Amino acid sequence: MTPEQEDLYARICEFKLDQPSASFPFSAKLSWEYQWTGIYTYRAIQEYKKFVFLVMVADQVLSPSTVVDRVWHLHLLYTQSYWDEFCGKVLHRSLHHVPSLGGKEEGLKYYDQYCRTLAIYRCYFGQPPADIWNPPKLRGEGVSFQWINRHRYWIIPKLNIFAVGQKCLAKMLTVIMKLL
Repeated sequence: MTPEQEDLYARICEFKLDQPSASFPFSAKLSWEYQWTGIYTYRAIQEYKKFVFLVMVADQVLSPSTVVDRVWHLHLLYTQSYWDEFCGKVLHRSLHHVPSLGGKEEGLKYYDQYCRTLAIYRCYFGQPPADIWNPPKLRGEGVSFQWINRHRYWIIPKLNIFAVGQKCLAKMLTVIMKLL
């Protein structure tokens, strides 16, 4: 890192996302929302800060991992913290989040940007932690998330009907074969 980059990274690392007076601080909300442990949440926040640093020093568009993007999304909701304190006083410039427009071309663009992000990450920080920086994929997450009040509703995993059907069919075929 250059001296200017070291200074920027130090400012980013020193920035506190949690307000000392908050009874439900940023990290607790992040942990609660995604059911992350406190240690994992802390690590995700540190990786978010690394990503922001990379975006600031790269001369190209970068894309975050899913975990880092979740931290960024929540930080964006804390508008005063994000825009006034973080962008204004720490980064000294705006940092906009530009979501994907969807579709195959956007997916390929994201894939390329994400691969570049990982390559630049390695140059500055070494190998990224695999539990936060997932390997690049050509498809999206493939998981649908929904906020649910867990105090009011039960969450019961769906049966994999195809797998259950295969097992039943196999048992039926075994019985039929014995009868023949």
